[in-house]
Amino acid sequence: MKQHTYRILLNKEPEGGFTVTVPAFLGCITYGADMDEAITNAKEAVELFLESLAAHGEPIPA
Repeated sequence: MKQHTYRILLNKEPEGGFTVTVPAFLGCITYGADMDEAITNAKEAVELFLESLAAHGEPIPA
């Protein structure tokens, strides 16, 4: 399986935790109570997003 690298953006929330977005995937957003959890959740979100793209015959962004 080909490996891709995608940029994530972490946004510290005023009430605590981090929201994470993946600019390459419109609508791919997740959250974590701390930075480590946010990054772990982002990796999972990207994997699921890629699985969804493949299942629907959509192209995988480079």
